[in-house]
Amino acid sequence: MPKGYIIGHITVNDPEAYKEYIEKDTPILLAMGAVPIVRGGQAQVMEGDTQNRHVVFEFPSYEAALAAYNDPEYQEVAKIRHRSATSTIIVVEGV
Repeated sequence: MPKGYIIGHITVNDPEAYKEYIEKDTPILLAMGAVPIVRGGQAQVMEGDTQNRHVVFEFPSYEAALAAYNDPEYQEVAKIRHRSATSTIIVVEGV
């Protein structure tokens, strides 16, 4: 079964509030089977436009990634991200 991924491209506008988001979202995602693959770090845009922070969480399946994103507890915490950052979040099936 192909793995699933939540990929985020984020520009943080309020670092203190975003720190709270990370502290609260991480235990939720880990409990749902997430493995952090990329979380910040150096990045260089080679083509096109994007945000300045990149995050990738791997899940056992595409369905598990969708379930994690749609989880009510996670969606409540995501409100902090909505207030503190500009983001694009993608759920994708691996190969």
